[in-house]
Amino acid sequence: MEGGVMVKTTTMSLETRGHTDIVDITSQVSTILSDSRAKEGILTVFVPGSTASVTTIEYEPGLVKEDLPQALEKLAPAGVRYAHDSAWGEGNGYAHVRASIVGPGLTIPFSKGSLMLGTWQQIVFVDYDNRPRTRKIIVQIIGE
Repeated sequence: MEGGVMVKTTTMSLETRGHTDIVDITSQVSTILSDSRAKEGILTVFVPGSTASVTTIEYEPGLVKEDLPQALEKLAPAGVRYAHDSAWGEGNGYAHVRASIVGPGLTIPFSKGSLMLGTWQQIVFVDYDNRPRTRKIIVQIIGE
């Protein structure tokens, strides 16, 4: 990588349960960065889909298992009518709204080959859909 910028794109696959299933993907993303041999730059994690998100959070039982799902239930509750449900009949309108609020991805700087995350900060994938899914996550590294 000396003297030049490289771009490396990797796709990872993940099995999820849906219903605001939260999965810590920090170690997988760190491994992808390590395998790239890039030392300095930025890394983007992105989900191509409209019923899931990628974000950061302190991955511990209270916050992840209770607080985040409860907060999202208040913002975009399941079991109420959404125009999307009327149009498509899938019953997952709430999942689309939740994914839009949180967002499909994030960018993380890295230095000396390590992600510059906070001490208690992990990268999580959240699947809001109303059924289990096989999800694709794109990790793109721009660095040297």
